[in-house]
Amino acid sequence: MRWAAILAGGSGTRFWPLSTSARPKHLLPLAGPRSTAEEAVARLEGLIPKERILVVTGAALAPMLQRQLGLSAENVLVEPRAASTAPALVWASAEAARRDPEADVLSLHADWCVVEPDAFRHAADAALSVGRTSRRLVTVGIVPTRPETGYGYVVPGEVLQGEARTVGRFVEKPDASTARDLIAKGALWNSGLFAWPADLLLQEVSEKTPELAPALPALRAGRVDEFFRRVTPISIDVGVLERSARVAVVPGRFSWDDVGTWDALMRVRQRDPQGNVTSGPVHLEDTRNCVVWSDQDPIVVSGVQDLVIVHANHRVLVMTRDRAADLKTVLEKLPPDVREPKP
Repeated sequence: MRWAAILAGGSGTRFWPLSTSARPKHLLPLAGPRSTAEEAVARLEGLIPKERILVVTGAALAPMLQRQLGLSAENVLVEPRAASTAPALVWASAEAARRDPEADVLSLHADWCVVEPDAFRHAADAALSVGRTSRRLVTVGIVPTRPETGYGYVVPGEVLQGEARTVGRFVEKPDASTARDLIAKGALWNSGLFAWPADLLLQEVSEKTPELAPALPALRAGRVDEFFRRVTPISIDVGVLERSARVAVVPGRFSWDDVGTWDALMRVRQRDPQGNVTSGPVHLEDTRNCVVWSDQDPIVVSGVQDLVIVHANHRVLVMTRDRAADLKTVLEKLPPDVREPKP
């Protein structure tokens, strides 16, 4: 029985001022007419039925996600506290195993943009199959299209079966030169799309992850609050995958983007002939390679290039595209009454 665990937390900083803590990135229609969370569920059609899709999120977002995604309340798992990805995915896998002892779990994030859903399903199906037949934790490595420095990389090892290989090593966010060398040697982007037999993940955590292992009995007994209270926050990559000897990688040949900044919209949305991406009542004059977004009043932009201009939730943001990745740092310096817009 195949299950999906969708991670859908978020603080709302990456696309401020459009995103807020009450309506973060994955609840917004950033890459198209639907939110990225809705797209994540739609992408699983034909692979995993909706009744076996679990979403892990916080209390503030759970009601909106349940309505937007059309899930039953029992399939929306509300974290008692945010503790990174390992506790969330261990809980989701334990819950899948509770309902189905033979569960295989596909783990994904709610905020991705994937252009070719058929190719995504093909890679996910391969990962689930390899996980089951070889008893492995499997990561889908995206075939790189550029020497991206903001992503982690997976270096494949020995052949397992078909295109599946062991993992030689993980490399986290290399510089551009190292990224080019890794790509030349066949390294893949570590997408965060994972698959595993649920019982195997729990076994590996009990053996390899002291940050979580002592709290597993509480989780098995259904004491979720106690489990989250006792764990040390840690990512699934660092806490499990980088420590386990039972990890495999399969290639994913589809366009994938985690849409991490306003500038990323240049990759996932259609541009006008001058290279601009716009949304809402926007009027441009002699403007090139800009991201301009308004969710309310008209914006008129003239004679500029390479800017991000956003008018949302009664706030205006103007910054150069090359500084879009620094938005979180900018927000940390703002007064709270400016940082927290009220829609």
